[in-house]
Amino acid sequence: MNPRLPKTIADFHVHLFPDRMFEAIWKAFVKDYGWKVIHELYWRECIACLREKGVGPIVYSNYAHKPGVAKALNEFNLSVLDSSSSVYCFAAMHPADDDALSMCRDLFSHEKIMGVKLQLLVQRFYPHDRRLYPLFDLVMEKNKRILFHVGTGPVGNPFVGSEHFSRLMDDIPELPVNVAHMGGLEYEAFYSLFDRCPNLVMDTSFSFLPGLSCSLSADELYAKKDRIVYGSDFPNLIMPRESEIENLLALNLPDDFYEAVFYTNAKRLVDAHCRE
Repeated sequence: MNPRLPKTIADFHVHLFPDRMFEAIWKAFVKDYGWKVIHELYWRECIACLREKGVGPIVYSNYAHKPGVAKALNEFNLSVLDSSSSVYCFAAMHPADDDALSMCRDLFSHEKIMGVKLQLLVQRFYPHDRRLYPLFDLVMEKNKRILFHVGTGPVGNPFVGSEHFSRLMDDIPELPVNVAHMGGLEYEAFYSLFDRCPNLVMDTSFSFLPGLSCSLSADELYAKKDRIVYGSDFPNLIMPRESEIENLLALNLPDDFYEAVFYTNAKRLVDAHCRE
């Protein structure tokens, strides 16, 4: 472990799926993007591998790629959470399911559910879809968060992008949200939302890999060091997770940046929204 990193780090962007869904996702990555995942590990192996690499708190997510699958995914999630220590989850939800809101209300009573993941590139609805607004109300009522994949990377579609997300933030600027991948590939546009959205946090996943690095300056990153959390995207990686950590360290920012991003910010969020 690099001495500039905390002794224990937190990973705020991990994916855990049932085995067969993992296999389908890995095949889709090859088919859709030409990407071969280098860690074809199932969920127990993912947790064990991250522990070996010095990761303490793990915050993972999965998502309902179509109506009718969220219930089974969340049964899987509860099983994972109840059998694993220091593991927390953004659960699955699809607004087309009749029981979506009641299911989320039940899930939010679990001490290790952080909130809900919305993957708009795959799920194909807008962040400002009016069907989601009762969920947003519930999230704020129950002190939970939304994790959005809403940026235009690795590819875009009509439902993602800063314009759509900004429209939601105009409606509910206080919504507790995490934006995956630093909002890539529209880094500057998403960064500009920090000042008017007090509960906005972004994670680093996929944003500092070689050849894909975030376009924000070191000074901009340091200025928001308390609003950024480290995430690896493990195990769905096409390059070693260490290369992203090395690129972050190469920015040569003050030690308090690395302490905050790699541990303190994640621990604060877990403590605020979950209980062990």
